[in-house]
Amino acid sequence: MIKIPEKLAFANLPTRIEKLERLSLKIGGPNIYIKRDDQTGTEVSGNKIRKLEFAVKEALNQSCDVLITCGGIQSNHCRATAAVASRLGIKSVLVLRGDAEMETDGNLLIDRLLGAEIHFVSQEEYKNNRTAIMEKIKAKLEEQGCKPYIIPEGASNGIGGFGYYNAMEEIIDQEKELGVHFDRIVLAVGSGGTHSGLFLASKTLEYPGEIYGFNVCNDAEHFKNEIYKILQESMQYLNVNLHLTKDEIHIIDGYVGRGYSLSSPEELRFIHEFAKLEGIILDPVYTGKAMFGLVAEIKKGTFKNCENILFIHTGGVLGLFPQKHLFEF
Repeated sequence: MIKIPEKLAFANLPTRIEKLERLSLKIGGPNIYIKRDDQTGTEVSGNKIRKLEFAVKEALNQSCDVLITCGGIQSNHCRATAAVASRLGIKSVLVLRGDAEMETDGNLLIDRLLGAEIHFVSQEEYKNNRTAIMEKIKAKLEEQGCKPYIIPEGASNGIGGFGYYNAMEEIIDQEKELGVHFDRIVLAVGSGGTHSGLFLASKTLEYPGEIYGFNVCNDAEHFKNEIYKILQESMQYLNVNLHLTKDEIHIIDGYVGRGYSLSSPEELRFIHEFAKLEGIILDPVYTGKAMFGLVAEIKKGTFKNCENILFIHTGGVLGLFPQKHLFEF
């Protein structure tokens, strides 16, 4: 049996799996279920905490006392990192892509309440130099006698990927409890770590279903490369070398819309209609785009041979608040 690395226990696990009765009936086709990873916690809600449980455990094992990470100004991952640091009584430093003058709302409000040290950088600086910027912050902290640990964007690296390796084990147990098998597991892809963990576990545990991602930025080829890279890193922890190819990584492109964190009127209407239909709130950055894409693809017949589909709700509700003015009621 494969032994994965140790982790902390911050998330409320296991998260529930619920059938989306009304949505399934409305669109016809496969039964759609949803795994409520939006309910992993409050300050640490969403998929990011699963990855952080492994990454931060590694940091503590190395006697680190500062967590440095990066993301957009409304990054769910950065907010969760700040929350974990506060819970542990250590420092967090966030490199955020955005303007320091932007309204303190959503995740940024929580970051500040949690006492994170925030460095704002431009879009161009973030894209080209975020790793170098974090390394510079790390070096300065080391000069002050601290021992910092850098967590990449989204905790999407080899150690972080085990958050969703662990989730795949959880899903397999829940299938037995529910008496149902999921032909496809579907999720939003924004940095690749969640998809990578599910995919790696599906291979090592010989899960018969397949993992499908909907990219919310960049394109399918970009994420196949990113996920493949994370898989290689994760396998080093397991001391296994599965013969995996990028062709086995399924990404459905075409639902980025206006771009990362930018919503079209159609996407916002879908989030509103879904909330009224199922009483579940999707976010405009990740799950809104991915569920919008899933429903569109079901209507196209992409999943016509599936009986049951599981959608991973990766959280992100705080991202709604800075976009509240875009909704029409």
